[in-house]
Amino acid sequence: MVKHIFVTGGVVSSLGKGLTSAALGLILERRGLRISVQKLDPYINVDPGTMSPFQHGEVYVTDDGAETDLDLGHYERFTHAVLTQSSNYTTGKIYSSVIAKERRGDYLGRTVQVIPHITDAIKDAVHDGAGEDTDVAITEIGGTVGDIESLPFLEAVRQFALEQPSEDVLFVHVTLLPYLRASGEMKTKPTQQSVGKLREIGIQPHILVCRTEQPMSAEMAQKISLFCNVRVEAVIEERDVDFSIYELPVNLVRANIDRLICGHLQLPTEERTDLDDWSRMLEVIREVKDGEVACEIAVVGKYIELHDAYKSIYEALAHAGGANRCRVTVRKVAAEDVLHKGVGALEGVDGILVPGGFGERGVEGKIRAITHAREQNLPFFGICLGLQCAVIEYARNVIGLEGAHTLEHSPHTPHPVISLMAEQEQINDKGGTMRLGAFDCALKEGSRARELYGGDLISERHRHRFEFNNDYRDIFADSGMSLSGHNPERDLVEIVELPEHPFFIGVQFHPEFKSRPLRAHPIFAGFVAAALTHSRGNSHPQLIEELA
Repeated sequence: MVKHIFVTGGVVSSLGKGLTSAALGLILERRGLRISVQKLDPYINVDPGTMSPFQHGEVYVTDDGAETDLDLGHYERFTHAVLTQSSNYTTGKIYSSVIAKERRGDYLGRTVQVIPHITDAIKDAVHDGAGEDTDVAITEIGGTVGDIESLPFLEAVRQFALEQPSEDVLFVHVTLLPYLRASGEMKTKPTQQSVGKLREIGIQPHILVCRTEQPMSAEMAQKISLFCNVRVEAVIEERDVDFSIYELPVNLVRANIDRLICGHLQLPTEERTDLDDWSRMLEVIREVKDGEVACEIAVVGKYIELHDAYKSIYEALAHAGGANRCRVTVRKVAAEDVLHKGVGALEGVDGILVPGGFGERGVEGKIRAITHAREQNLPFFGICLGLQCAVIEYARNVIGLEGAHTLEHSPHTPHPVISLMAEQEQINDKGGTMRLGAFDCALKEGSRARELYGGDLISERHRHRFEFNNDYRDIFADSGMSLSGHNPERDLVEIVELPEHPFFIGVQFHPEFKSRPLRAHPIFAGFVAAALTHSRGNSHPQLIEELA
């Protein structure tokens, strides 16, 4: 029978429930268990796909095309869990399914209510998220205890725990111990009140994970234990990490959270949590942070003001830095600044990365940054819209197709080098004409992409509507731009590169979603290697393919 862990949060938002859930998943995997991880979000949007990155950060995409919360990126970077459409449910998604059933008459004329119909749908979602062959299913509940939005989810998991054997369900509550500098002490009262709210709902947490800036004393742990009705050994300190979020699993194991979980859930596991390779990776990260080998990458984007808008890209760059044993410094550059103030904002960088995005704002700034990278022989990496901007720039400034643009933003362009391809209309109904999820890509022999991947067929995740216009393929191929990757099923261009450039690659997919701390994505690793070469002005450094 599947065991369940529910992770809740209190006091304030953005405490790190997602990272804690991901770390727990890694810890349990390293004890020989098969895990699944799921996020229940209290907002009414059906999914984050239509939400502004300024509101919610990046939209993370799974292989099966789900547009999900960015916390799922943490889950995949820490664990081997296979995430699907069932890994992220929102209030909107739950209510939509219940209302659809009501309209079909599935409830046979009964009054549809939050209890039991909504809560039953949430419980069904928890079961769906667990999947087959799972030993432990971890479910993170978004929001903060006390918020009205998350009440149906908390009520549902309360019922869920009541319906299962007591040894099959465990509640982990992440809370905050604020430090008051004026008095020089940490306060436990917010934690007491947060747990009190949870207990009013009918949930008694088994483990408290206390976020803190300062060390937690034994006396403080005993006080929290007494007032929150949690055993003192289950009051876990989760202090702010020194240099990397990937320290978290190691710190939690030091606090014996692995033994607490396995003991409560009566799990037969390995004698110890094997984090040897993870610890070696942390040593590399520490060496890189303190070392002198470094390069600087400019990320020229539309949503630069919010770090979480490009969360997976920043993480992938860090992974690539570890693979190359170098520190990667990111310079965040607003695309509109490049357009209005010139390329001075790019002066001194060792590489330029142009990420994806939607909408016309910032496109011309991205194109100008790409011109700078191409003309100055700066390593360039374009992702999704970044590829499309690279194609437009090359069409205008090298091939001489005056007015070349994308039909997405310029419906009357004389040269629609980026357009909506007819083949897309048959793809799926998840996003209309949007290409979502994993698609195959065949790599051209002799291309840099094939060299980096070390194979001829790959699979990467997509999230876009417009494509390279196949009517222009011959013109581009004859001009010197290599169309080095294509989708074999629909013959859509996936990768472009300039063979004579030190490093110039654009991809239509989102490789950042497949980068891992122990296994940097090959294109990111190659891009950082090229940037490091630019920084050093010497020969290509030896890449470390895998730290594990």
